[in-house]
Amino acid sequence: AFDSSTCSPSVLPTVTAMAEGDKLTLKSSQGEIFEVEPEVACMSTLIKNMVDDSGTDEEIPLPNVKTAILSKVIDYCKYHKDNPPEEIQKPLKSTNLVECGVSEWDNEYVNIEQEVLFELILAANYLDIKSLLDLTCAKVASMIKGKNTEEIRKQFNIVNDFTPEEEAQVREENRWCEDA
Repeated sequence: AFDSSTCSPSVLPTVTAMAEGDKLTLKSSQGEIFEVEPEVACMSTLIKNMVDDSGTDEEIPLPNVKTAILSKVIDYCKYHKDNPPEEIQKPLKSTNLVECGVSEWDNEYVNIEQEVLFELILAANYLDIKSLLDLTCAKVASMIKGKNTEEIRKQFNIVNDFTPEEEAQVREENRWCEDA
């Protein structure tokens, strides 16, 4: 779980120097600027380390995160700043994430287009926000759970480029997973 004290003024000398109400400036890959409370931004280990190393005066460039995705990440961090997410039970016991310990808010948060979901996974990984990475990956796992190969290919628009012989060989080599 995220410990909000790691980014509190008593722990971070660089944040202590900030006046009350000061915010960190995050810059998306498209040049959009976001003013964010340090406690919110520092849910990202990447940003927290940048603040620890360089202080808070400079804007923090996030070249791997588009504006729309950064906005969604900030929404997640704002919500969870004072409301840490529960651990998600693994392996998933259901395709319904709420039955796996995910809050209604988080479940709605990842009820999004597949492309946006994948961009959020990349952003959560880059920004090093473990709870968001766990949530988004659990959503993908729930989309796969209980489906056969063809259903998964259809779900994710995966083209089958195996010859029938190659596919038969792969199925034979991995038969043990279908027996499990």
